[in-house]
Amino acid sequence: MTSKRNLRRLSAAGLLAVPIIMSGCGPFAGKQSEAIDPPPAQVEKQMLDHVNSSAAQGEIGMQTTVYLADARGMLAPVTLGIPKAEAGSELKESLEVLVSGGRYTGYIPQGFQGVLPAGTVINNVTVDTENKMAVVEFNKAFTEYKPSDERKILEALTWTLTGHEGVEQMQVWVEGTRLTEMPVNKTPLDRPLSRSMGINLQKADDAVYSASSPVTVYFSSVTPTGIQYYVPVTRLVPSGQDAVTAALNELIRGPQYGDGLAEVIPDNTKVKSIEKGEDGSVTVSLEDGMFVEGDAVPVELLQAVVLTVSENADDAKVKIHMNDLAEVIGEDSRNYSEPVSAPEFINEISI
Repeated sequence: MTSKRNLRRLSAAGLLAVPIIMSGCGPFAGKQSEAIDPPPAQVEKQMLDHVNSSAAQGEIGMQTTVYLADARGMLAPVTLGIPKAEAGSELKESLEVLVSGGRYTGYIPQGFQGVLPAGTVINNVTVDTENKMAVVEFNKAFTEYKPSDERKILEALTWTLTGHEGVEQMQVWVEGTRLTEMPVNKTPLDRPLSRSMGINLQKADDAVYSASSPVTVYFSSVTPTGIQYYVPVTRLVPSGQDAVTAALNELIRGPQYGDGLAEVIPDNTKVKSIEKGEDGSVTVSLEDGMFVEGDAVPVELLQAVVLTVSENADDAKVKIHMNDLAEVIGEDSRNYSEPVSAPEFINEISI
């Protein structure tokens, strides 16, 4: 998932347009006018709705996808819009969103929060293009976090940065010194971090790290205001398996009890076959007696399969076959039997 899953900006900055409408910049600007009665409440609401809608459609600001902690403490990609800083790079501004209580807090949807300690300053972000590595330098406040937050901080940084084109790994510096380990729980940083570290890691009791490989799957959750969104979860599976097959089996297996996530695919679904085409696409054939010819398949199921396969197959396009049906049509009227890319904008959640 490269620069990809970026988010829609929301409307607070759009209110700046209202004074321009009211201040007389049009053909009658030079005339003195009598006092104007304030607009009726309904008219004012329509005006604000128009401004908010325009902002949400991307007429101002910068779209970016960041990884924020949800109400249960799990990291999820959230696409939002922030004002474009004249002096800041897109990478730097994306990381600014992660600062708890930072200047972009008002742009974060209800139920989510940044994981970097309050007071953290991103001094600099550079990209080593040859190694596709982002180098991030923080101030001292970055080191002042709870021990339980250490891995979450590293995951949020890594997944946010590697969501941008040309970045596959990252390195952390503090006040001019490269960290070789995190300051609290001493997580090793002797090598750059990449998405291979996983996210929201779930380890089975019988899993052996040295004999396991990570796969990342996407389950569903709901915000406090009832908006559905996807949450990536990394699980360890026995080494030697095909990554896509293993990931889909974990998707069918469903979320762990008590983690607050919802299953997106029936647990009696079977993976019939997985084929990789010459064009780089991946065709997934599923068997599930719940669906017959003419049924519209839930979008959550189809999108979770696309996201999961793409994540474990180098961003490949995905074709879904089911029960030998001629076409698999989602509730969004899209034909998922044709090649589908992982969405460029994921979890666009209004504030």
